[in-house]
Amino acid sequence: MSTLEKAEKVEKEAVAEGYRAGRTLPLRVELVRQLKRRRTLIMFGVLAALPFILAIAFQVGGEPGDGNDRVNLMDTATASGANFAAVNLFASAGFLLVVPVALFCGDTVASEASWSSLRYLLAAPVPRARLLWSKLVVGLTLSLAAMVLLPVIALAVGTVAYGWGPLQLPVGGTLPSGDAARLLLIVMAYIFVSQFVTAGLAFWLSTRTDAPLGAVGGAVGLTIIGSVLDEVTALGDWRDFIPAHWQYAWLDVIQPDPDYSEMIQGTAISVTYALVLFALAFRGFARKDVVS
Repeated sequence: MSTLEKAEKVEKEAVAEGYRAGRTLPLRVELVRQLKRRRTLIMFGVLAALPFILAIAFQVGGEPGDGNDRVNLMDTATASGANFAAVNLFASAGFLLVVPVALFCGDTVASEASWSSLRYLLAAPVPRARLLWSKLVVGLTLSLAAMVLLPVIALAVGTVAYGWGPLQLPVGGTLPSGDAARLLLIVMAYIFVSQFVTAGLAFWLSTRTDAPLGAVGGAVGLTIIGSVLDEVTALGDWRDFIPAHWQYAWLDVIQPDPDYSEMIQGTAISVTYALVLFALAFRGFARKDVVS
């Protein structure tokens, strides 16, 4: 028997009877752990409060669009509950919805390292790929919950304040409530997918540092830099490769004749970047010397 075979035999004998790597760190357990954390509750509270703040702002400030010659989505905010939900998405997609994604995906691994509990999880033993997979799935699940929470609360608040009715389009015309609900679901799905880049950045940074704030702040900062670069028109066609360039492509579907072409391009760009970043996170963590 070779030395390698002896080592493998000893390793198998050392594993406790009934141990299954795929059963370690169950998703349910990790989800409950993250839901109980104060930062999760605060983040959900902020998102749930935004529709109420906007409703109060419209009540105090008057009808949106007063004194404005341009007609845009914000001007239709008080037309119906569906319009109010769409406006909340429009107002928060550029920055506010970036924060929970960066928080839930960037804090997850780095926080374990900062608490000096990461090495104990791996010694349990939880395989590294299994640990990252559980952390990533839960992080994306909480991010999706944040994306859903905001428009659902906004739809409820808008319906109470402005009534249930068709979606009024900025360019004129309306969409029936059923079609409006379907479009809002498409918009929510696209905004979630467009945040995959931020999630990938945050998750990769979370595996590279023991400072949760560094991972979260780094992902938010890089996302903001991308938005700034998109404003540099001198870059020309190079802006097509910047994920932020496509973040408002969903506005093209809130039209009498919806256009999905830019949403498809934005989805392809976001998913491509995200897959590369997730792969870097798994590859780097597999080789990392975990000491905390």
